[in-house]
Amino acid sequence: MATTTKKGFTQSQFAIAMVFLIPSFIGFFGFFAWPALRGIYLSFTEYDMLRDPVWIGIDNYVKIFQDPIFFNSIWVTLEYVLLNIGIQTVLALLIAVLLHRFTRSIVIRGIILLPYLIANVIVALVWYWLCDYNLGLINSVLDGLGMQRMGFFGNENLAMPTIALVNVWRHVGYTALLIFAGLVAIPRDVYEAAEVDGAGEWRIFRSVTLPLLRPVLAFVLVVTLVGSFQIYDTIAVTTEGGPVHATRAINVYIFQQAFEQRNFGYASALAVILMIFLAFIAIAQNKMLKANENDLDR
Repeated sequence: MATTTKKGFTQSQFAIAMVFLIPSFIGFFGFFAWPALRGIYLSFTEYDMLRDPVWIGIDNYVKIFQDPIFFNSIWVTLEYVLLNIGIQTVLALLIAVLLHRFTRSIVIRGIILLPYLIANVIVALVWYWLCDYNLGLINSVLDGLGMQRMGFFGNENLAMPTIALVNVWRHVGYTALLIFAGLVAIPRDVYEAAEVDGAGEWRIFRSVTLPLLRPVLAFVLVVTLVGSFQIYDTIAVTTEGGPVHATRAINVYIFQQAFEQRNFGYASALAVILMIFLAFIAIAQNKMLKANENDLDR
């Protein structure tokens, strides 16, 4: 007779499950755990790929907090994150509510999701051409309306907001569908009870929808926050960190240190700092939003 584990699985079933999990474990350790551990090790070394790593202790970390370009890249990244998350979350919530209240058409949901299915590099290139100062369609329209042409990617005050809006355009549909899934899961009788009590649309949204969406919104905010801090490709194919470092986000700075200046030890230390910062932000965000509970659990 086969013995069972505490969870009710037989040993043979557990062994079969482990066999099927082996590819996932290999992928995890090969493409995540080992590179992460090696990156942490390299952050304590001086390494340029032309010679073996030389252990230098915490010198790279000391250098980081004396590096004005690092602090500028953090500020630039925070500017992008605030613009991207703020605009994207509000628009996604609005789209999701409109979908939930007025239509649940699969065709419309597919149309909303279409921009997300396009590669980010392609989206960046298309918008880069559309916003071109001389030949771009947007500036041609502005010129036709008698308005001044604008250097969207060439102006240090407009470059980062433009990049943020490009990424909002691509991701807002996906985010809206995540929120829409949360809206669909809210019991209909909760809304009916609110309507019976005489609550209007705004009161229902504020007192019923938002509290019950807390777990979904927490998930969406964590995902978009972490993704926003990883911004690289859009910048790489449009501004390359310019003009005047106005769009040199932290990931762009890490790339420049690693592959342009071949300072892999310092770049690894920057990546470790970013990893710790994102982990702290994600944990704090979950705590503040109380991601594991909503008003139905009370």
